[in-house]
Amino acid sequence: MRRKVSLIGVPTDVGAGHRGSSMGPEALRVAGITEMLEGMGLDVYDQGNLHGPANPCHAAINGYRNFAEVITWNQLTHDAIYQELVRGHMPIMLGGDHCLAAGSISAVARYCREQGKELRVIWLDAHTDFNTAEITPSGNMHGMPVACLFGHGPLELVNLSGHVPTLEAHNIRQIGIRSVDDEEKHFIHEAGIQIFDMRHIDEIGMRHVMEKALTDLHDNVHLHVSFDVDFLDPEIAPGVGTTVRGGVNYREAQLCMEMIADTGLMESLDIVELNPALDVRNLTANIAVELVQSLFGKNTLIR
Repeated sequence: MRRKVSLIGVPTDVGAGHRGSSMGPEALRVAGITEMLEGMGLDVYDQGNLHGPANPCHAAINGYRNFAEVITWNQLTHDAIYQELVRGHMPIMLGGDHCLAAGSISAVARYCREQGKELRVIWLDAHTDFNTAEITPSGNMHGMPVACLFGHGPLELVNLSGHVPTLEAHNIRQIGIRSVDDEEKHFIHEAGIQIFDMRHIDEIGMRHVMEKALTDLHDNVHLHVSFDVDFLDPEIAPGVGTTVRGGVNYREAQLCMEMIADTGLMESLDIVELNPALDVRNLTANIAVELVQSLFGKNTLIR
């Protein structure tokens, strides 16, 4: 039976510090994500784009920028992702900025609880996104979704999944981290999350990092991948709003994706923070689609 995959565009940049990631869903479509997935033998249902409030570009109020708009977009995302899971489709969220992970992962966590499945999140990102209104230097809410999922943030996001906290430390592994704010470092250390930062990758290599990140998986695990394109080094992926030098290179990223695919357990996916306004001839979108192809099992040889 062919697997059914649903694409859900969430065209907003209300959580980001730069405009442009609202164009990410269309850039991924232009890069051929639908055709690629169909070529992998999947039935693809493009559900189009969600419709929500525009970006008002407000200054932060009480530690949050564009608070009401972020809440609305995350509720819309939660509902759309949850609906596709219930109908037996694998949801792929085409972002949009990474604040949306509060909504998408809350939906996945809700579904996993109902199905009696264990959730493991693989968070591919340059940032831990564990800020709160009290410690954020910017008020940009794309730096807060993981904290919200751990129960630290506004009730509207913290309680999206119907259970607080939505995640605990054993549910998530973060890979590629290389930019963490000073107060955020202490807060995330207290949370006990297993983090494989770029120094860790440099020291032991991507293969051993992924072996550690994917340990203890079993058939009753729902694997969710949250892929922030700034996980990649900006020399190969310039089309992001928060570039941080010294990121994952192309071969490291391919190995990461291939090893996730080898588990056969990925059941949902976010692709976020792609900013075509800062890209060069859609290069970053094209690379993102290539890497997603590896996530779905493309190998050089039969293995």
